[in-house]
Amino acid sequence: MTDTTFSSLALTPELLENIQSLEYSKMTPIQAQSIPAILDGQDVLAQAKTGSGKTAAFAIGLLQQLDARKYITQALVLCPTRELADQVSKEIRRLARAIPNTKILTLCGGKPFGPQLASLEHHPHIAVGTPGRILKHLLKGSLKLSNARMLVLDEADRMLDMGFQDDMMTIIDMMPQQRQTLLFSATYPDEIKDISNTIQIDPVDIRVEESHDEVKIKQIFYEIEQGQREQSLVALLHHYRPQSTVVFCNRKHQCQELADELWQRGFHALALHGDLEQKQRDQVLVQFSNKSSSILIATDVAARGLDIKDLEAVVNYELSPDPEVHVHRIGRTGRAGKSGLALSLFMASESPKINAIEKYQNISARIDHLATLKAREHFKLIPTMVTLSINGGRRNKIRAGDLLGALTANKIIAGKQIGKIDIFETITYVAVERSVAKQALKILTEGKIKAKRFKARKLI
Repeated sequence: MTDTTFSSLALTPELLENIQSLEYSKMTPIQAQSIPAILDGQDVLAQAKTGSGKTAAFAIGLLQQLDARKYITQALVLCPTRELADQVSKEIRRLARAIPNTKILTLCGGKPFGPQLASLEHHPHIAVGTPGRILKHLLKGSLKLSNARMLVLDEADRMLDMGFQDDMMTIIDMMPQQRQTLLFSATYPDEIKDISNTIQIDPVDIRVEESHDEVKIKQIFYEIEQGQREQSLVALLHHYRPQSTVVFCNRKHQCQELADELWQRGFHALALHGDLEQKQRDQVLVQFSNKSSSILIATDVAARGLDIKDLEAVVNYELSPDPEVHVHRIGRTGRAGKSGLALSLFMASESPKINAIEKYQNISARIDHLATLKAREHFKLIPTMVTLSINGGRRNKIRAGDLLGALTANKIIAGKQIGKIDIFETITYVAVERSVAKQALKILTEGKIKAKRFKARKLI
């Protein structure tokens, strides 16, 4: 039997100790198959979905081979979206805590160029970013990759879908030919194989097929008539009452329209799409992940890379034309041994999509009627938490412990009533139970954090 403990890997004691402190017990399948090859210096072509542990897999490989004493950029990680780039950077930073003075820099569009130029005056050890912004820095000469020996393409299939292929290939052409290239993709279209053939040398081919256990994921399709989608979605929410739901739409303008309609009906719904500014996107993700919002409405592109814990339900407001994307959507629920719901709306004209899903999953689809759903009068899906925003962050040296201390000092609020804390460069978000939100806001506005006053407000 293969040893799947991290201690079986040839890692530095400091890195191994930090991995254990983060309560990583055993390697996931993608980690067990890819990390030894990465540590061996081999190129890797891996198919693995969000939540499979792939970020930690390549992060551990990057950090083990990093020489933190040399202040040169030694690795580049390309991601399709700002959200995924931020998540990847956070994960690498967590794993790098045991390596002193490691600099990981996130370079994405949608953020001011000037501060990034200032940060690049001292070269990062690892650069993480989106193709457009990375290429802009390379052409300007502010980012130098002449010493980079590792390249990671994360969610490579989505980068192709978003039209980044030319930028990707230009960036790769500007990197040293003698390098290790890791290519991770959730799906495996022909274009991925073509790119691998172009940029990789004899890669280790890894496929982690995660079949979703029907016992854990209850999947039901509901046939609807033209013009019934919105009322059908409301009926599903009334009947199943999930505390956290991701609703997938195929078009970004539809996301905002649907979120607005659900607000009118008394649901706390937020939309995630490409037209939001970075601060707005951060707020949406923070509120949904910390349970201050019940419903996140997103496109596949916007939701890619999100790893939300305890997601009760996924609703396909529209079916994806690609059965592999459908499986990727519903696989976000029913994780870590918990049960989940996958509910899909479709019209009779979309029956070929159902057939394709049945064939791909090797299942017989369960189709129910909307008439079986029970409506509830005066039903409100109220989030358990509320998010408070504080106008100070990492730049002000604010830490999670500072906020916990300030909120619990007078013993009016207990530590267990405080939820997730997200600290950004100039802003911090803290989730508190709805019952103590007013007291928490008063404490933050009238009191001090680290002997200093900060403005605070409640997010709706």
